Amino acid sequence: MHHWYTKFMRESPSGLITLFELKTMLEMNGMTEEASSYVDQVFFTFDMDGDGYIDFVEYIAAISLLLKGEINQKLKWYFKLFDQDGNGKIDKDELETIFKAIQDITRSYDIPPEEIVTLIYEKIDVKGEGELTLEEFISGAREHPDIMEMLTKMMDLTHVLEIIINGQRRKAVD
Repeated sequence: MHHWYTKFMRESPSGLITLFELKTMLEMNGMTEEASSYVDQVFFTFDMDGDGYIDFVEYIAAISLLLKGEINQKLKWYFKLFDQDGNGKIDKDELETIFKAIQDITRSYDIPPEEIVTLIYEKIDVKGEGELTLEEFISGAREHPDIMEMLTKMMDLTHVLEIIINGQRRKAVD
């Protein structure tokens, strides 16, 4: 624990990380609006008490969830991240926006976001409403291993955590 604390304090001597500091660590200059919005969502999801800062406790909780969290915990976190308007449902636009942003940040464009969203909704949105509740999202992801695997790969934030933990800056790909 001391090791984690030392690294956290080296990157953020105040003991708090602001959204601006996180974007600076991730070198967000030149990223799309979607990518910037995604980092906003990640930040506010990690900022569990809503005070505008990620403190050491929130930092450790986020690392623990992402690295060692159980499937249901991760799926709840993914849902909260996807539900950009906070209405308790994920629509196709919200999901597509997040996936575009992730691809922009990771520079991995294997499958177009539209195809990913279509596949998810074809398999999970059994009522055909065009939006998913938390319960539908969790049960659908758990019932379809291919969807679960895709979500796990897409939502792997290891690169973000490594930048925060190690103080490394992501190198731009030319």
